[in-house]
Order: sequence, then structure tokens, then C-alpha cells
Amino acid sequence: MESSTETTCKLSFRFKCQSCGQPLRVLDPADMPGAAEKVNLELQASASSSSLAGDGGKSSESSDQFTILGSVACTQTLSCTLQSLAGIFDIFSGEEVDHPLCEDCTDRLLEHLDTQLNEAQLDCQAYSRALEPELLMNEEDTKLQTIRLQEDLWNLKRMEETLTQELEDAEQTWAQTAEALRASEAETEELQQLDVQCQKDICVLEGQNLELTDQLSSLENQLRYTQGQLDKLSTTNIFEVTFQIWEEGPLGVINNFRLGYIPQVAVDWTEINAAWGQTALLLLALANTIGLKFQRYQLVACGNHSYLKSLTNDGVTLPLFSDGQQNVFPNNKYDLAMMAFLDCMQQFKNEAEKETGWFSLPYSMHPEQGTICDDKGSGKRYSIQIQTRLNTMEEWTMALKLLLVNLKWSLAWASGRYRQK
Repeated sequence: MESSTETTCKLSFRFKCQSCGQPLRVLDPADMPGAAEKVNLELQASASSSSLAGDGGKSSESSDQFTILGSVACTQTLSCTLQSLAGIFDIFSGEEVDHPLCEDCTDRLLEHLDTQLNEAQLDCQAYSRALEPELLMNEEDTKLQTIRLQEDLWNLKRMEETLTQELEDAEQTWAQTAEALRASEAETEELQQLDVQCQKDICVLEGQNLELTDQLSSLENQLRYTQGQLDKLSTTNIFEVTFQIWEEGPLGVINNFRLGYIPQVAVDWTEINAAWGQTALLLLALANTIGLKFQRYQLVACGNHSYLKSLTNDGVTLPLFSDGQQNVFPNNKYDLAMMAFLDCMQQFKNEAEKETGWFSLPYSMHPEQGTICDDKGSGKRYSIQIQTRLNTMEEWTMALKLLLVNLKWSLAWASGRYRQK
């Protein structure tokens, strides 16, 4: 039963190509006439160089040179076949080539070997041609060739020495160049750092430049505005802007403060005192314009509590303000203050006449009597007292109104003189 199984079993295992890794199929020896005898002869020839394992064993030297794939149908036939193939592969394998190989890899291997063989033949032919002249030369030609070769060798040595010196010079030059290159690289790095710092400084300077440009633009705008204001002020008369005098019926008005009192128009004495303060300030400004220093009195403008200080009578203070209660006694300080103010006004008129030679006022003033003369075109001339003592409110109000008219004329004269300057 076993013998029939052995005779009928077929080899169904495969080997792997050691070059490309493709699987290889091995034919059954029974299908190959004379294959068994060839395998036995090859095994006998290789018995002296390799030893085979027992039944079912493998060659120890080539156990790792191929891979078995597939299944085994007959154990005894597979063992014998493996032993035979292992011996064959050991014979074929060498240092450069491992077996088994597929047909394509075998063809490429043969082409490579043919190429190596052709190259070896060409080298052999070249060596033969190189040796032929030496074999044909006699002794004298050999000596001459030897001398020529020695001269060539000496020239080559000289050339070698020259090239060696040139090489040393080139190496020295290279070293110097490398040192110069390192120095240049260091300098370049410093210059790059300096360039970075310069760029930072440029950015800072540009920022400062923008800031200064903004400041300059702002200053230019302020300058234009200031110049416009200056041009406007240069054409503006400070006296006309600061002091304004007009009439309101029987009353004279300065800077919206009425100076005087009549029964028909109730004017508070606080407003009258404030009007006297504005009048004192105007006369003081006019005196400063021409550089006048008042004699006998010092005019002090303090709003609704302005006063005059006597320079000859132990510094007596004469108030230019009142609460409305008339004093019939001769030493009424309010009346004395108004007479003193009239004296200062007359001093201004006299000083202005000295300076211009033509200055005049519409109403003449007499500080000693405390009166203002109203000269009309009809030839009549009458004086109006500026005191409140033994005087009516209407007459006193008229005197104050004429005083404001004189101040208005003085203001116009000072404004013209201010424009000329």
C-alpha cells in the first residue's frame, strides 16, 4: 500500500529565486527521463565535499540559502529530493551567485558574465599589444628607451616638485584667503549689526521727525491764528473797544453804567458809583497814554469804590462813591472828590494842548469853582456846578453828562493818536 502511494505521489513543493524572490516549481523526477541517474551521479561527485543528513534532513551549509513553499504529499520522496537538490545548489552556488535562480535572473546573470568575459578579453589584447614592442626591441633600443624614460621620469619629478611648490603656495594663499574671509565675515557681521542698529535709529528718528512735523504743523497753525489775531488787534482801537460813552436822554452812560440821577429815572447809587469807577479808569488810561502824572491828587480806580488821594493835604482820601445822602456842609468829601476829578481832567487837557497845540474840548472846566461852562452858539454862557451841595439833581446830572462828553472827545483824540503810532 505504501509502495503504491510512493509511486503515485507527485512533488508539489516550490523553491524561491534567490535574486528576485519569485517562487520556482520543481518538476517530478519521474517526468524527467534520466533525471534520477543525473542526480545520483552529481550526489556521488559531491559526497567528498559535503555530507548529507539522514532521512528527512537538509544540507548544513546551504540550509539558509533557499525557502521551501507548498505541502508534502510523500515524506520519503520529499526527503530524497531535498537531499539531491541541496547538493546541486551547493555545487552551483558561489561567492557572487546563490542558487536557485529563475530563468530571467539566469539570463541576466549570463549576460553579465558575457560582458565581463568580453572586457577581460579586451584587456588581455591590450596587454599583448603593449608587450609586443618590448619583445621586438634589441638591447640598444632598450637602453635608449630606458634613458628616455628616465628623462621623462626626471621631468615628471621636476614637474611634481613644481606642482608641489605651487600646491604649497596655493595652500598658503588659501590659508591667507580663508583668514581674510573669516575677517571679512566678522566685519560683515559687525556691519550687519551696525546696519540693524542704524535701522533702529532711523526708525526712532523717523518717529521723532513725524512728531516734530506734527508739532511744527501745530505751531504753524498757532502762528497763523496768532498772526490773524495780531492783525485784527492792530486794526482795533483799544480805547474804542474798552470804553464806550453815549447819551440816554438826560443821562450820560459809560460802559452801560448811567452817571447821574433824576427823579423821573430811578438810578441806583451802586450803578452811579460803578459809572464813576469806569470814568476814573478812563481818565487814568488817557493820562498814561501821554505820560501824564497828576499834580495835587492821585487817582485810584477801584470799581464802584474809586477814590482820589490828596498829595498836599496830609493824604486825605476823597471817595468817588456815595450812598445818596446829600451833605450840606462845606467839607462834603463826595463833592470835593468830584472837584478833584475835574482838576485832574483839566490837567489832562492842558498836557494834551502842549503836545499837539490844537487839542480842545467842547465844554470848559473850572476846577476851582467846580463848574463846567456850556457855551452855546447863541452867545449865552452859563456854568453848571458839579457839586451836589446846594444844587438840584437835574443840574448835577447835566454837569456829569457834560463831563462825559469831554471824556468822549478826549477818548477820540487818544484813539487817533494811538492809530498814528
